[in-house]
Amino acid sequence: MRTPVSLLACLLLTPSLLPAQRRAIAFEDFIALKNVSDPQLSPDGKWVAYSVSVPSLQDNRGISRVWVAELATGRSRQLTGGPGSDRQPRWSPDGKTLAFIATRDSGAQVWLLPIGGGDARKLSHLPDGASDPIWLPNGAGLLVVSDIKWPADQEIDRRNGAYPTDARIWTSLMWRHWDDFRVGKRQHLFRVDVATGQASDLTPVDHDVPTIATGGDGDVAVSPDGKDILVVMHGDSVVADNTNADIYAVDGTTLRRITTSPGADNTPRYSPDGRWAAYLSMERAGFEADRLRLMLGDRRSGGAAVEATAGWNLSVGSYTWCPDSKCVYAVVEERGRDNIYRIDIPGFKRTRVVTGGVNTGVQVAPDGRTLVYLHQSNTQPPEVWVSGKALTHHTDSAVATLDLPPAEEFGFVGALGDSVFGWLQKPPGFVAGKRYPLVYLIHGGPQGAWTDSWGARWNYQMFASRGFVVAMVNFHGSTGYGQKFTDAISRHWGDYPYEDLMKGLDVVARLPYVDSTRMGAAGGSYGGYMVSWIAGHTDRFKVLVDHDGVFNTVSMAGSTEELWFMDWEFGGNPYANRELYRQWNPLNFVEHWKTPMLIVHSQLDYRVDLSEGYQAFTAAKRMGVQAKFLYFPDEGHWVLRPRNRRIWWGTVLDWLEAYLK
Repeated sequence: MRTPVSLLACLLLTPSLLPAQRRAIAFEDFIALKNVSDPQLSPDGKWVAYSVSVPSLQDNRGISRVWVAELATGRSRQLTGGPGSDRQPRWSPDGKTLAFIATRDSGAQVWLLPIGGGDARKLSHLPDGASDPIWLPNGAGLLVVSDIKWPADQEIDRRNGAYPTDARIWTSLMWRHWDDFRVGKRQHLFRVDVATGQASDLTPVDHDVPTIATGGDGDVAVSPDGKDILVVMHGDSVVADNTNADIYAVDGTTLRRITTSPGADNTPRYSPDGRWAAYLSMERAGFEADRLRLMLGDRRSGGAAVEATAGWNLSVGSYTWCPDSKCVYAVVEERGRDNIYRIDIPGFKRTRVVTGGVNTGVQVAPDGRTLVYLHQSNTQPPEVWVSGKALTHHTDSAVATLDLPPAEEFGFVGALGDSVFGWLQKPPGFVAGKRYPLVYLIHGGPQGAWTDSWGARWNYQMFASRGFVVAMVNFHGSTGYGQKFTDAISRHWGDYPYEDLMKGLDVVARLPYVDSTRMGAAGGSYGGYMVSWIAGHTDRFKVLVDHDGVFNTVSMAGSTEELWFMDWEFGGNPYANRELYRQWNPLNFVEHWKTPMLIVHSQLDYRVDLSEGYQAFTAAKRMGVQAKFLYFPDEGHWVLRPRNRRIWWGTVLDWLEAYLK
């Protein structure tokens, strides 16, 4: 009997037979997404090893494993398992062994896995663990970085005697960095022998090698013949008030300085033929966001290094050599995206070869054309791509269930008559003709930028999931729009960026789908500073969120660990240039505060000290402003632990929603 047409139509419309309806992302979706990173191409170009991490609320940490994928077929499989986490896979020169860092036994140590079959074996036994493994060209050993106690005999040990305490004593600046107390230890470069596991300190000096600040994308390099090693070190006796990191050659037990720029030099790389030694260099002293130039030194002629990016107004963030040494592939931030350029050597012709989204971690196959890299966008978490096509698909099924509208770029005329650009993120289930509340995100840095990326912390889609339109402006000071634009924020924290943000807000508020009576602003670090500045200068927002923000410019200058940062941004230290600190200090405008503010700050934030958050909260409460403080005792400048991220997102989104809906 034939099925009636009407019955057939009903069957076709049965929900179980229809594609699943996409929905707004929730925190449970966000935290469950796998994080793909660190692609490493095998020497024969046939395989790529990489890391996959999954945040675990149960364990309150990310659990990482090493995977491998075949370029020809896309087939992938997990290589490591067991207790702890595994990361940083690195192929041996012959491609037969994979070194990686594992925490399964005695902290983070180097393990070796034979690709042809067999169990992984633990290689290193360093007391404070190991990181960043690099194979020596002959495969007989690896270079790793490890903390060590320095000096061996310390005053606090003598004072403790038989009764140990957690007390610390220090006499130098830079006693802490980001979220790490550096008192009584140094970071050194070690050689670990593959046959015996014996480790030897190659840099037994009273400095961190490689440097812990103003470093680059990998600061150790080995020449193709294995005879020379380059490292990045800050060789000055005081490292907290300047950015003078240089390239040094490891010469026995001494370090020989190679570069002399007063700015930061980092990311050394030898060309495969051994002729060139390349590195990235900042020209100006004391400025951590200066333009990064690609420099080339000819090892045959021994002449002065030349700039391969002369005349360019953008920075090279990272780079890798072509196998034939005739080109370099460079990652360049450009107008909210990270594009990949080919730079010919020695002609220096630049050709953009990969565009769109954010593309990092470039590896080049033996043919010199096939590129392996990490790709992400506002709608796609990071995955390994090969020459414009996805190789891995760890997040595809999860993303397929989510309504993730792509961010849209917009522009306007901002401060100084310059073109300023930003992003607009519509909420899931967007309906034309409906008006939505707005969340205005303000980036940190201040020399940073909102990019077309997934965002592991300030994720646009997560903010939009509550039914908000999200807007983000790359104001003066943002990177990727030319060095002059980046420079403009220094000594102008409160005028040019604020003007850009208000003019951008004018543009967004006029959009037919934005309810200009329901607007909130949120920012972290410098973005948190700007939230406090906004609180004292406008009542346009109904609610504010300040994450790890600078509240008092003077106290910030005395409590941050990288002193050069405030010196550069405010034209000197507060003892010498107090007026500029006063001019741009949010503290001086708290009498105008009226807008409810959530303040988030963490105990281990050594870049913007916890006291900045305390001061902002005290000011808000004493001015009669509705305020709430979210405190994390075990986080630094970023909230990283899965359970804390859950609290952060819930508290921040609920706070915004309470005032905007």
